[in-house]
Amino acid sequence: MITVKNISKKYGDFSALKEVSFQVKKGEILCLLGANGAGKSTTINILLNFTRATSGIAEINAYNVLEAPIKTKEFLTYIPENLMLYPTFNAVENLDYFTKLSGKKFNTNELKSILSEAGLEEEAHQKNIQTFSKGMRQKVGIALAIAKESKVLLLDEPTSGLDPKSSNEFVSLLHKMKNNGVAVLMATHDLFRAKQVSTHIGIMRSGVLENYSASKDFSLKELETIYLDIMNFKTVS
Repeated sequence: MITVKNISKKYGDFSALKEVSFQVKKGEILCLLGANGAGKSTTINILLNFTRATSGIAEINAYNVLEAPIKTKEFLTYIPENLMLYPTFNAVENLDYFTKLSGKKFNTNELKSILSEAGLEEEAHQKNIQTFSKGMRQKVGIALAIAKESKVLLLDEPTSGLDPKSSNEFVSLLHKMKNNGVAVLMATHDLFRAKQVSTHIGIMRSGVLENYSASKDFSLKELETIYLDIMNFKTVS
């Protein structure tokens, strides 16, 4: 569902990405770990066609993002760290607006059902978004993915700033999306959540995908050791 082949991105003499390759199949969650500037967000922005790769190929559902930018967006939902919704609209109105933009139409009861499926409590459905916590806004984003029947979910630091309860709820929603066959790519700094939610983990440093492994192949402690080694940090015993 998500394919990145030898993607490089240069800004003058600076290389933000260096021949990065990976694939996220149906029902997989790939978490990209790395410090700020590692290339995680740049990779996602290339898949969204927000920025153009210097070389290489990026595909969503077998469509090249450069050759079919509108078509590829039919298959995906993007949830950034701070999801922008209309603050004076309530949750139902926001979901109604954005689903109509994607060519779908639901009645009010259907919209409420989708919001409930995404974990948003019924009492919040008619509240203005400006009163929502970050975790509640993220659930509206998941509701949009459900409504669009998205095949791909792109996430950039979605759990940053969430309290433990909201973070756990978001992880549960991602597992649900995975079980429904969605291909998920998530950029994060959180090793614990990455290990908890992912099927695969990639560790990036200075634009290079230094390590790509199945999450089941190592413990959280082993992941921490691998990560710190790649980042050239030393563990403290």
